[in-house]
Amino acid sequence: MIQLKDLRYVRLGTRDPAAAAEYAQRILGLELVRREGGAVYLRGDDRDHTIVYLKGDPTDHTVGWEVADTAALEAAGAELESRKIAVRRGRRAECDGRHVEDLASFVDPSGNTHELVVRPHHSGRRFFPSRDCGVWSFSHIGLRTTDAARDEAFWTGVLSARVSDRIGAAPLLRIDEVHHKIALFPSAHAGVQHVNHQVQGVDDVMRSYYFLREQGVRIVFGPGRHPTSGAVFLYFEGPDGMVYEYSTGVRLIKPEEEAGYRPRQFPFAPESFCMWGSRPDIPEFRTREDASAPKAA
Repeated sequence: MIQLKDLRYVRLGTRDPAAAAEYAQRILGLELVRREGGAVYLRGDDRDHTIVYLKGDPTDHTVGWEVADTAALEAAGAELESRKIAVRRGRRAECDGRHVEDLASFVDPSGNTHELVVRPHHSGRRFFPSRDCGVWSFSHIGLRTTDAARDEAFWTGVLSARVSDRIGAAPLLRIDEVHHKIALFPSAHAGVQHVNHQVQGVDDVMRSYYFLREQGVRIVFGPGRHPTSGAVFLYFEGPDGMVYEYSTGVRLIKPEEEAGYRPRQFPFAPESFCMWGSRPDIPEFRTREDASAPKAA
């Protein structure tokens, strides 16, 4: 089984990289790292980068995952190929562009592109947010799945993930102590569904809620609290329709809990996404009944 060590980055196609980068700094509070080869690199913690915007199709998304070393990368490639999943080893220029020592890419059963990377670079400088937002870590992604049961089996049977909880058919998956690093949401097409950054506390969530409203940013869910992970959250819309999330207080599942841990099943209903009563204006979170409700403020 392929052991994923951490989520490292997302690479997002965009019609306007400069505008996306300006949003990421002014609104998200990320730090600009560099502009290189037509791409814009930003970070939300001590990694070299956590988000890259590239000029291109806004549905073109790639997710980077760290594995332990080159031997683990070789073994991962062999494991995927044994399952008839094509693997492409990264060229030197591609590795340099991602600031990693080695990489291999593959496409999951839903059509999402992933890169397994070795020795991704860290920054020698402390992370300094571009505004007082409390961001301290790039934490997880929501990923679209065209068949949740099939993809859950792929992530747990091939990529070492464990199910923390399920909302309807949507599994929330962990690869370490954090309640989830990836959430699979049923959809008609592939793609990154949302990008999460952790903030220091509830005050940061609420401070950003009022800031985003003042800036005319569309809030699509929250503030609220997830009954699954226990995190206080706020979701809002960015360039090209990408949804970003701030959250704080996510549950950790310690190693000593693993043997006895059992995922909980929540119904696919608004109260399973928010225990405070906020209702989502996010397609993958909305039930048929909720889809006809008034839009979020």
